[in-house]
Amino acid sequence: MKQAEDKLTLTFMALSDPIRRGILSKLSNGEATVKELSEPFDISAPAITKHLKVLERAGLISRGRTAQWRPCRIESEPLKEVADWIGDYRKFWEESFDRLDIYLKTITLKKTTKKKGRKNGRKK
Repeated sequence: MKQAEDKLTLTFMALSDPIRRGILSKLSNGEATVKELSEPFDISAPAITKHLKVLERAGLISRGRTAQWRPCRIESEPLKEVADWIGDYRKFWEESFDRLDIYLKTITLKKTTKKKGRKNGRKK
């Protein structure tokens, strides 16, 4: 499989554009037509169609057909795959933060011990 055809790569490529993320945000509230999706953006109809094709190729949206309407809807599976992939790194980050917390507590304890040692070692 080519790198560009990898599902996760396609999903990240689709999510890399703020207009496409905005479209997905709008679709998270329910189905919408192409016209409804294009309203918040100052771009042409062909440009919004290109963004929709990228999202559709990545599997992030699907388009239905109701009479002359072609409502778009969000598809959750690719987003779940992204969340799962990111979740694999969660353990790494949590362990890194735990090690940092232990290190900072060690440094603080050493500083506190040194200060107490100086106060106790002085004669009045």
